[in-house]
Amino acid sequence: MSDEEETSDTTYLEDDTYDAGDPKTFDLNFKGPVAKRSCTDVLCCIIFILCIIGYIILGLLAWVHGDPRRVAYPTDSKGHFCGQKGTPNENKTILFYFNLFSCTSPSVVINLQCPTTQICVSKCPEKFLTYMEIQFTYRTNKNYWTYYSQFCKSTFVKPAKTLTQVLLDDDCPIAIFPSKPFLQRCFPDFSTKNGTLTVGNKTTFEDGSGKTRNAIELRAAANRVNKILDARTIGMKIFEDYATTWYWILLGLIIAMFLSWMFVILLRYIAGLLFWVFMVGVIGIIGYGIGHCYQEYCNLQGQPNSHLTVYDIGIQTDISMYFQLKQTWFTFMVILCLLEVFIILMLIFLRERIRISIALLKEGSKAIGYIPTTLVYPLLTFIFLSICISYWAVIAVYLATSGVPVYKVITPEGQCKHENTTCDPEIFNTTEIAKACPGAQCNFAFYGGKSLYHQYIPTFQIFNLFVFLWLINFVIALGQCALAGAFASYYWALKKPDDIPPYPLFTAFGRAIRYHTGSLAFGSLILASIQIFRIVLEYLDRHLKEAQNNISKFLQCCLKCCFWCLETVVKFLNRNAYIMIAIYGKNFCKSAREAFNLLMRNVLKVAVMDNVTDFVLILGKILVTGCIGVLAFLLFTQRLPTIIEGPTSLNYYWVPLLTVIIGSYLVAHGFFSVYAMCVDTIFICFLEDMERNDGSTERPYYMSQSLLKILNEPSMQTKKP
Repeated sequence: MSDEEETSDTTYLEDDTYDAGDPKTFDLNFKGPVAKRSCTDVLCCIIFILCIIGYIILGLLAWVHGDPRRVAYPTDSKGHFCGQKGTPNENKTILFYFNLFSCTSPSVVINLQCPTTQICVSKCPEKFLTYMEIQFTYRTNKNYWTYYSQFCKSTFVKPAKTLTQVLLDDDCPIAIFPSKPFLQRCFPDFSTKNGTLTVGNKTTFEDGSGKTRNAIELRAAANRVNKILDARTIGMKIFEDYATTWYWILLGLIIAMFLSWMFVILLRYIAGLLFWVFMVGVIGIIGYGIGHCYQEYCNLQGQPNSHLTVYDIGIQTDISMYFQLKQTWFTFMVILCLLEVFIILMLIFLRERIRISIALLKEGSKAIGYIPTTLVYPLLTFIFLSICISYWAVIAVYLATSGVPVYKVITPEGQCKHENTTCDPEIFNTTEIAKACPGAQCNFAFYGGKSLYHQYIPTFQIFNLFVFLWLINFVIALGQCALAGAFASYYWALKKPDDIPPYPLFTAFGRAIRYHTGSLAFGSLILASIQIFRIVLEYLDRHLKEAQNNISKFLQCCLKCCFWCLETVVKFLNRNAYIMIAIYGKNFCKSAREAFNLLMRNVLKVAVMDNVTDFVLILGKILVTGCIGVLAFLLFTQRLPTIIEGPTSLNYYWVPLLTVIIGSYLVAHGFFSVYAMCVDTIFICFLEDMERNDGSTERPYYMSQSLLKILNEPSMQTKKP
C-alpha cells in the first residue's frame, strides 16, 4: 500500500476525540491523559451519592435504636443486662444457669437458647449443694441457706418450699456445682485428675432431683451452651505467645516492607537478573520446605500414633496434634513438590516470552522511581477500607441490637405445640401455656419490635452489606484509576522526567473524583452485585445442605463456579476500563468497550504479558514472604541460638510464624499491587502507541528504547524532544 493510500485510509483528529476502539482514527496532538473532561455516568453518580446518604441515615437510625451493650453484656431470662450500671444487676456481672443439664436439649440448636432459667449473680458457686440438702442443713447452720439463696431469683427467709413447689415456681436451682466465670458466664470448674475428668475433685455427684450424674455428662451440657469452652486453654496460650513475640512480629513486617521496597528499586536497574534471583530464590525456598517436610516425616517413623490419619483423630482444637502425624508432613511435601515442578515447567515453556515482561518491569520501575508517591498510595487505600469495614461492622451490631426484648416459649423436649410462640414472663406461670406444657420456660429470645423500623431490620442488614461491598469496590477502583492516570502521564511524557506534570498522582486522583465518580461507581456496582449473589449462594448452601440431593448440589457447585469466573472476568475488564477512563475521560461503557477491543486486537500479547508479568510479581511476593517466613521459622524454633536468641517460652511457635507470614504477604502485596497497576497501564499505553504510530520520522513511537527492542525492528525510533 502506498503512502497516499495509507494516508487516505487513516483519519487524523485535531482534538481529543480519539476512539481507541477504532484503530483507524488517531489524535495527532495526543500528549497524555486528556485534560479537558466532563462528568461521566452522572445518573450512576447521583444514585451512588443517594445510597451513601441513605447509608448515613441508616447509621443514625441504628445508633438511636440499637444498644451495643446487648452484645457486650450477658442477658438473663428477662432480658436484663448483667453488670449494667444503674440497674439492680450492677454488681451482678455473671450469668448463672439454673439447670445446665437441660442444655443438652435439641431446642438449644434450634433456638440458640438453653431451656432453663438464667439469672445474674455476683460470683459463681464454689461448692456442691442441692436444695434437698439445704432443707436439712438449714436447721443446724443457717449460713448454708444464706450462701445458697444468692443463686435464687428471690430471697426466702428459709427453704420452706418443697422440691416440687420450687420446680413449679422456678425460684431456685435444684443443685449448684463448683464453677468459674468464663466469658461472663458460670461454667463448671473442670479438671483432669489421673486422666479422669472431674468437677470440683468429684467424678460423680447428685443433680438435686435424685439422680447421680458424672462430670462427662455435665461437660456435654456445658459444650452445648458454649462451643468455645474447649478452646479456653488454647486461647490463653495464643494470647501469651502474642504477648511474648509482638515485637518480633513487628520487626518481621518492617523487614518485609524494606525487602519489597528494595525489590521495586532494583527492578529498575537489574530486572533481568532480579527475575532469575526470584526464580532461584523461590525454587530454593520451596526446596528447603520439601527437605524439612521429608526430615519431619522420617523423624516420625516409629513414633506412637504417627501412623494415624486426620480422619482418625477428627477435628481437634489443639492444632499441634496434626503436626505429629506422618500424613500431614507427607501431604505438605507432595504439595510443595507439585508447586516446584509447576514453576520449573513455567520457566521452561515461557523462556522465550519473558523478555517483554522484563522490559515492562524495567519501565514500571522507572515510572515508580519518577513518581515515588505511588508507593504511599496503598496506605491511603488501607485507611479508606478500614473506615468502610468499621462503619459496616458498627451498623451491623447496632441493627442486631435494635428493639425491645422478645420472649418465646422454650421446652426441654421441644415437643410442645406452643414452642417458639411469644410470651410475657411476668404472667407466664398463670397462663394456659404453662399448664399445657409442663416444664416450659418463657425466656428471652432476641431484640425486636412491631414498628416499621423493626420489621425491616433484616432488609436493612442486606442493604448494609450491599452498600459495604459497593464502597469497598469503589475505593479499590478509585485507587486503580488514580494510579493509572499518574503512570499514563509518565508514559506519554516526551522527555522524562522533565515533561511529567507536577504532582501527577494528586492530579489523577482529583480528576477521578471530580469527573469520574459515576463511572467508578458503575463498575463497582456491577462487581458488588455479582459478589452479593455469591454470598446469597453460600448462605443457601450452608442452610440447605442437609435438604439437598445430588442434583441440587451439582447445580449449586456449577452456579458457584460460574459466578466466580464471572467475578474474575469483570475484575479484569473493570481494571482495564479504569485505565482507559484515566487516559481519555470517557464513560464506563465506552471505556470498557475500547479497552476490550484494544486487548482483543492484541490478544496474544495480552495473554503472554499478563500471565508472565503476574507470574513474576507473584514470585516476588512469594520470595519476600518466604525469606521472612524462613527467618521467622528459624527464630521461633530456636534454630539460630548462636546468631540471635529468640523467644524461648512459646506454647505454639506456628502462631507468631503464621502471623508474620500472612502479614509479610500483605505488605508485599501492597507494594507489588502498585507495580502491577503500573505495568498494566504501561502495557495499555504501549499497545496504543503501537497502533497510533509506525516508528517513522513523522510518527515515531513514544515508548522507551527497552520496549522498542521487543519489536525487533531497529529502524524504528522513539520520539525525541
